Amino acid sequence: MNLRKVLLTFLILIYSAPHFYAQCTAENTAFQAGEELNYQLFFNWKFIWISAGTATMSITQTKHDAKLAYRAHLITRTSEKLDRFFMMRDTLLSIVTNDLSPIYYKKGANEGGRYYVDEVWYSYPNGRIHIRQRYKNRDGIVTEKTYDSSKCLYDMMSMLLRARSFRAEDFRVGEKFQFPMADGHKVEDVTLIYRGRENFQMKSNGTNYRCLVFSFVEYPDGEEKEIIRFYISDDMNHIPVRLDMYLRFGVAKAYLTNTKGLRHQK
Repeated sequence: MNLRKVLLTFLILIYSAPHFYAQCTAENTAFQAGEELNYQLFFNWKFIWISAGTATMSITQTKHDAKLAYRAHLITRTSEKLDRFFMMRDTLLSIVTNDLSPIYYKKGANEGGRYYVDEVWYSYPNGRIHIRQRYKNRDGIVTEKTYDSSKCLYDMMSMLLRARSFRAEDFRVGEKFQFPMADGHKVEDVTLIYRGRENFQMKSNGTNYRCLVFSFVEYPDGEEKEIIRFYISDDMNHIPVRLDMYLRFGVAKAYLTNTKGLRHQK
C-alpha cells in the first residue's frame, strides 16, 4: 500500500433524480461549518518514532447551484526532517451536499517527487449515478473517463465525512462494509471493518478517549491486509483522533492535537 492511497484517509454537478438521490443521502449528526481539526504526524524509522509533519482538516459552508453545501479541506505537510527522505505536500478538497452526497472531489499531490491531480465530478441522472474523472500527471498529460452505476459512489473524503454520522449501536464487531471508491482514474471496491470500542489515551496531553475502531483492508492474493486503522471518538462529534497507517516503507501515525468549532461542545 502506498502513501497516496492512504492519504485518500485523511467533493460539482447537481442531481436530477430525487428518488435515487435520496438513497445516497444521510443525515449529518456530527459536524458543522467552522470545524477545524489539527493533527501531528509521526513515522517509524528503524524502530525510532520521528515527527513527520502536520495535517489540518477544516469544514466551511458553501453554495452549489444556489443550494447550501459543505466544503472540506484536508492539507498535509511533511516536516523538514522527513522531507530529506520523502517530501509530501497534499491538498484535498471535497464538496458534499448538506445531506452528505458527494458533488466534487479534488486532490493535488506532490509525494516523493511524484506530482498529480485527481478530480471527480458527480451527477445523478435518470435514477443512476454518473461520475466524470480526470487525472493529470507531473508532465501535464491529462486522462479523462466516465463511469455510471446503480450504486452510490464515494471518494475517500466524502466517505470520511459520511462515516462520522454512522450509528455504532447498529454495528457488530467484525462486520464488514463494502462500497465503491472513486479517484481521478479508477473506481475500486474497498472494505471497511468495524473492530469495536477501545479506550485510548493521547500521550501528548493525557486526554482519554473512548473510541470506535475501524479498519480499511485490501485482499491481495485473497488474504486480508490492513491498510489503515482509525479511532473515532465515541461521542456525538465522532472525531478521528488517531490513525495508524501501514505503508510499504514503514508505519505512520496521526494524532489529534487540537480542535475548533465542534458541533457538540463537551
